Amino acid sequence: MLKLRLSRGGTKKRPVYKVVVADSRFARDGRFIEKVGFFNPLLPKEKKERIGLEAERIKYWLGQGAKPTTRVARILGENELMPMPANGNNPQKAIPKKDRKKEGTEEAKKEEAPKADAAPAAEAKKEEAPKKEKK
Repeated sequence: MLKLRLSRGGTKKRPVYKVVVADSRFARDGRFIEKVGFFNPLLPKEKKERIGLEAERIKYWLGQGAKPTTRVARILGENELMPMPANGNNPQKAIPKKDRKKEGTEEAKKEEAPKADAAPAAEAKKEEAPKKEKK
């Protein structure tokens, strides 16, 4: 399957990416079919030198069935070469990993709810039983 994706270049802690058309089985920085642009994340978003794309070639490859990765789809959407993809929703990402199971998950809430409901009922039965015995 053909992919429009980013291939990393640059030095350590100074990335520069090429937008390439590659087979999905090839390595990220390995063999590719064609370079169709570049992306420099270190530059501010306002600068036009941050992203360079060959619009005609990208449209050609999209027509040939190449699928962009999520990041490339956002870059293409910002440059109006394709519709902007829908924003993802991952509220768990903001929670530290060790605390994720405790708070945010619905499963954790479901597990806690029966325990909370069962505990008052059990306490009420314990309180009623001794009262009946005293009479």
